[in-house]
Amino acid sequence: MRRLVPLLAAVLALAASSTASADTFRVERPHASGPTSAAFSSGPAISFSQTRNGAMPFAALRAIWQAAGNAYAIPWPVLGAINKVETDFGRNLGPSSAGAVGWMQFMPSTWARWGIDANGDGVADPDNPTDAIFSAARYLVGCGGQFDIARAVYCYNHSHSYVSEVLGLAALYGRGGGSVAGGGIFSVDLQPQLDSVRKQIAGSKTRLAAARAQAGKLAHAQHRFLLAAATAPLLSAQLEAHKRAVLLEVRRHAAEARARRLQRSLDTANTRLGRLQDQATNPTFIPGSLTFGAAAGGNSGVVSMALQYLGVPYVWAGATPRGFDCSGLVQYVFGQLGISLPHNTVAQWHDPAAVSVPRDELQPGDLVFFDGLDHVGIYIGNGYFVDAPHTGTDVRIDSLTGWYAARYDGAKRILGAQTGGVPQAGGALTFTSAGSTAFSSDVVYFTH
Repeated sequence: MRRLVPLLAAVLALAASSTASADTFRVERPHASGPTSAAFSSGPAISFSQTRNGAMPFAALRAIWQAAGNAYAIPWPVLGAINKVETDFGRNLGPSSAGAVGWMQFMPSTWARWGIDANGDGVADPDNPTDAIFSAARYLVGCGGQFDIARAVYCYNHSHSYVSEVLGLAALYGRGGGSVAGGGIFSVDLQPQLDSVRKQIAGSKTRLAAARAQAGKLAHAQHRFLLAAATAPLLSAQLEAHKRAVLLEVRRHAAEARARRLQRSLDTANTRLGRLQDQATNPTFIPGSLTFGAAAGGNSGVVSMALQYLGVPYVWAGATPRGFDCSGLVQYVFGQLGISLPHNTVAQWHDPAAVSVPRDELQPGDLVFFDGLDHVGIYIGNGYFVDAPHTGTDVRIDSLTGWYAARYDGAKRILGAQTGGVPQAGGALTFTSAGSTAFSSDVVYFTH
């Protein structure tokens, strides 16, 4: 043992004098629950302040996710899903077994590169939800999240099952779902929407009945004056009766047109009610049960691009991220990948690049059509597709069951899309910082 002491002393002296050691960081926290500075014996300190221990409500966090998503063009449901998976909305801030810390579980070296002071208090703090969520959005942008959100999530955590879970939760949040405390199963409360649609239907029926009654009364009055115009003994009386009949006909046409508009509104509301009732029969969603993109075969570029727009409101004739209709969403997603499609469901069905696909051979990226080619969506795998359904909804994920199964017209695969998308997730990603420094996603960088 005595002979080992000089050797040990020499090794320690050599380690202390070495100039080739890698940069390291120590984490300082002002609260007792985290590691103290004694746990990190060397390197410059990264100071943290204004910590937030304990979970925050979903609604409060959603405001931060949305603000960060808007700032960095990252879908806010993806930020929410990462927040849920990493720390259960702040219930477990770490550090993890690997040493990750804070609301979005950054490694200290990654935080040193990507962490920002988003709330303006002068400190970039991973235990502050605003700083952490904005920093996560910034990191996803660095991983190419504006172009391929699935690949960016893989860059955040190199696990295909992690990507599937995050995107599945993001799809749920984009549809209006929230978390159930302590569980792995999430549900969507459709009752408010059901109540609203039923109220709309009742009002439409009342207005439709009134419009039809008014049109009937006008038609009856018009008939009386036409009869008078044909039988009056005096020409002046005939002309007056004919004039009254023409005026009544104009009013009748207006009442009938209003009745037709109300009927269309009622039909739309009934269709929406049917879809909501179908969703209500299967309200649960199990994270990890969906596989997107490369893991499911097909075109991951189309799928990941489409998933970026979950939560964008439906706008009739819309074809931009400010608002989409069904064919506008398809046109925009494929356009981002360099593939030109018309802004019309029937034209997309008949497009020269579209080839028919049997339902049992569907692959992610295929187009699925419904209701006499009146609706289209982008298939993402496992019986689900992304679509912009109708007025009053947002871009969301729907299932090929119920209403959609009953009105399924078929599917088309866009030739060129299968090879025209962005690279698949799974390899090393490269990106460039604002200072034109190249980075790779499979390398850990330590910076001052």
